[in-house]
Amino acid sequence: MPTTSKPISRRQFLKRSTQFTLGLLGVASLSGAYARWIEPYWIEVNRISIKLANLPSSFHNFQIVHFSDLHLGFNSKPEQLSELVEQIQQIKPDLICFTGDLLDHSTAYISEAVDLFAQLKAPYGQYAVLGNHDAFGNRRAVTQGLSQAGFHVLHNEHIVLKKSSHKIYVAGVDDPWVGKPDIDRALLHIPEDACTLLLAHEPDYADQYGRLPVDLQLSGHSHGGQVQIPFIGPLYTPPHGSKYTNGLYQIPNSRLQVYTTRGIGMTRLPIRFNCRPELTVITLKPQ
Repeated sequence: MPTTSKPISRRQFLKRSTQFTLGLLGVASLSGAYARWIEPYWIEVNRISIKLANLPSSFHNFQIVHFSDLHLGFNSKPEQLSELVEQIQQIKPDLICFTGDLLDHSTAYISEAVDLFAQLKAPYGQYAVLGNHDAFGNRRAVTQGLSQAGFHVLHNEHIVLKKSSHKIYVAGVDDPWVGKPDIDRALLHIPEDACTLLLAHEPDYADQYGRLPVDLQLSGHSHGGQVQIPFIGPLYTPPHGSKYTNGLYQIPNSRLQVYTTRGIGMTRLPIRFNCRPELTVITLKPQ
């Protein structure tokens, strides 16, 4: 004969409801602790190969370390970045690129940042552009600090990298909050068929730069959203960082690709969830 289940009593219902609620609170508490104290300091080394049609043969397997958005001063202190420096040194890249937001607002940690950045060396140099948080009166201090540490800050200009008889170009454009971006000036006199890399803090300007002879744009700014909900995506992305938020994209009807790193630090809220800080290692390959 079929058995019938006895209805639970009010006391049993309240007990089970309490256990369920406490369980949810426990999960929320653990998730909050993870997002605040674990993931923000768990750097992911993301290795990616990018094919470029105009890459000269001698630059095959040329390796670039790209990092961005330290936001020193907002729950990110210089001593917490020693692991980052060690990881970059161990990689031994050909080129190091930093795409802005060294500081959050204050220049309090600029001397410590200089000491850290001065440890970073690559055979083909260290290059940077400024980000929007490097504004607020900090433009000169950040530029001087990065220069003192051996980084060439590209203000609407470019440099030439030579290997054997071949060349590639690295250009950098000012951030609109920091200075006056002038992409045409940054690319002036670069041959149209040359292989050109562009450092630009905000990734979404790639839609404008796609009309130009640029092969690869490296950007930050978005933090990957900083908090990503599974099956939903980032809860918030900043202006000019909401379209090309995280990873590699091909700009339609253009030779331009853009890679957006999730960055290292945090802003607004001192948390990361499902969006680990990222140190990107890019290996260039011919298409």
